[in-house]
Amino acid sequence: MSSPLDNPAYASLTGPHARFAESHGTAVRYDPAVSPWAGMPDDADETAWKDLAELAGPGGVLSLPGPRLPAPAGWAVEFAVPGVQMVAGPMETAPDPEAVRLTAADVPDMLALAERTRPGPFLPRTVELGTYLGFRRAGRLIAMAGERLHPPGYTEISAVCTDAEFRGQGLGTRLVLAVAHGIRERGETPFLHAAADNTSAIRLYAALGFRLRREIDFVGVRVPA
Repeated sequence: MSSPLDNPAYASLTGPHARFAESHGTAVRYDPAVSPWAGMPDDADETAWKDLAELAGPGGVLSLPGPRLPAPAGWAVEFAVPGVQMVAGPMETAPDPEAVRLTAADVPDMLALAERTRPGPFLPRTVELGTYLGFRRAGRLIAMAGERLHPPGYTEISAVCTDAEFRGQGLGTRLVLAVAHGIRERGETPFLHAAADNTSAIRLYAALGFRLRREIDFVGVRVPA
């Protein structure tokens, strides 16, 4: 049987994150100010690609997490990043008393931290996708992690990043465990994605109790102009 994790963006946008969705026919995408991810059904056909093109408009770029889909003629593949999908197994999670809840008021600092550390796409309204936690030092945001994709029964931990001068102190680990704790408190299962070549992060997540579920590709496609 298929799992919501097999097509996580589509499952999120047609489920718990429907309020963020823009749709045309069978294709869906997040509001561009929230996230670049889009989705199509597992059995996407030529009509689904046409629907996707209508969503983005000529020359528009969309990101697709999931199985590698052969783009139709005329579509340009902007990037194709091999990755892994990991799901929480038995693990000790806990809230962190030092972690602060980040809100819309913190977005300028969150965007600046994401720009410095490059954890992946983070946009002005990404914070609306779920709980984001962070650490501050002397008022400066130096680390954060939060929730992104939300397939039914699961929540993705994302935007895990720490300023270079504060790495090696376990701040990312503490935030991952704190975010995972909140997810489990809702009765859901934490999961996450990582680039396949980010072996240090994959080892860390495995040590925390995340288990490799499958390989996954992150593909960016451009609509023909």
